[in-house]
Amino acid sequence: MIAYHWLKEDMTSEYGSGKPWKIGDKRTIRGSIELCRRGYHSSPTPFDGLEYAPGPVLCLVEVSRPVESDTTKQVSHTRKLLAYVNVRRELRQFVIDCVTRALMKEREAEREPSPRSFAAVQAAQDYLNELISTEELGMARSATSAVWVTRVTRAAWAAWAASATEATSAVWAASAAWAAEENKWQSVHFNELVTCKLNEVTRV
Repeated sequence: MIAYHWLKEDMTSEYGSGKPWKIGDKRTIRGSIELCRRGYHSSPTPFDGLEYAPGPVLCLVEVSRPVESDTTKQVSHTRKLLAYVNVRRELRQFVIDCVTRALMKEREAEREPSPRSFAAVQAAQDYLNELISTEELGMARSATSAVWVTRVTRAAWAAWAASATEATSAVWAASAAWAAEENKWQSVHFNELVTCKLNEVTRV
């Protein structure tokens, strides 16, 4: 069956001492396996696996029939790498989109965010689009450091400044503060962002 998995930029997993993965690699583990303990893990969607991502490399994989699973992950004896892509930019875009949406929700609830919060998000977007320098982004952060309105907004800069692993943690901390409907929007939006990128690369 087809599933998704996340790797670090050096194409290794978070745990274990396995060698880097390459396109076409098919690995099998013998003996008993257990979810979160032993075996080859994967997730039904990219968003489902985001919570466990050790880095920004999204992989399309083929796995043997899962032995054990929950709502966001599963474990199998075999996993084959079909395609992969570094989605660091998409991870950052996702954070920006979530923060923008959060600010607009505040506005709709008649809790008008500070203009500096919007300016900070715009600076993040401009930096992502290579319209401003790292120094200019740093100045925007300094100017807005004391004016955050929502937890989602505070999570954005933590994600932006940190590694991909910390970024995904910040996104999930923000997600927990929202209702199920908001989490559903995040899931759909994130999956669209990253699968579009994954569809651009060659598969086995």
